[in-house]
Amino acid sequence: MRFTTQRKRFRDLSEQEIIALAISSEEDDAQIYRGYAESLRADYPASARIFDGMASEEDDHRARLIALHQQRFGSTIPLIRREHVAGYYTRRPVWLVENLGLDRIREEAEAMERDAERFYVAAAARTTDADTRRLLGDLAAAEAGHQESASDLANRHLDADTRSNEDATARRQFILTWVQPGLAGLMDGSVSTLAPIFATAFATQDTWTTFLVGVAASVGAGISMGFTEAASDDGELSGRGSPLKRGLASGIMTTVGGLGHALPYLITDFWTATILAFVIVFFELWAIAWIQNRYMETPFFRAAFQVVLGGALVLAAGILIGSG
Repeated sequence: MRFTTQRKRFRDLSEQEIIALAISSEEDDAQIYRGYAESLRADYPASARIFDGMASEEDDHRARLIALHQQRFGSTIPLIRREHVAGYYTRRPVWLVENLGLDRIREEAEAMERDAERFYVAAAARTTDADTRRLLGDLAAAEAGHQESASDLANRHLDADTRSNEDATARRQFILTWVQPGLAGLMDGSVSTLAPIFATAFATQDTWTTFLVGVAASVGAGISMGFTEAASDDGELSGRGSPLKRGLASGIMTTVGGLGHALPYLITDFWTATILAFVIVFFELWAIAWIQNRYMETPFFRAAFQVVLGGALVLAAGILIGSG
């Protein structure tokens, strides 16, 4: 069995390879920024212009590095990339970041520049060769300059009104894609499963049977709600976002809502389990009212009254049916 890595250690790179690595890294970062710009252009044009400008900055640095390589080593640049060097900083794939929202993309861009600068500073500190140390120091200074350029671009394109409008758009999209489907699922899972779970509990007074019925009702409702949400709207015209995301939010929260008051019936004592389930139901209904107030701007007491009234009716129906 081999325990050695196939990647080359940074300290073993020649100066030519270091320049080649910097060139490929600048090229990759420019492509990442352009990918961010394209994904944001429709909804956040000002932020898209910021990433266009950052990509141009990376292009300028890449051109300077190529000119340096041609001057010192000729026009043939060795093929060496991040993944070829052990310990070199990596970049997350664009598709893992661009779906997480505007603020997450901005944070990722800042982290990209900080990681690059930190790496080059640390590498320069570990280098004894004067020319290599100077080269790594220049690259670290260039990455720090990128951060200043990003700040300048943000100040140029994102005034207070523009940032406020883009943040409002991002919040609205978050609510449409995640909060609304998740809230609908939580309400359905928390309220609709009350009747079958407590009807079974009071009819059998068997905690294990009640638990199995609760799990079946919760999982079944979650699958149903998830598929219904995903199939009801593809998001193209409504602007509600990916049907997969909405389906996952609705399905998972439906299941969670039902499991909350099913899990106490893992306790073998019937009344202990039932009292704990009542307490959990109270907190579930309170959470629903809080989410409605926090994200849907529904007055808290009105939301609480609606949720508690509906939940109480369903709970009472389940208890009455089970006791009869």
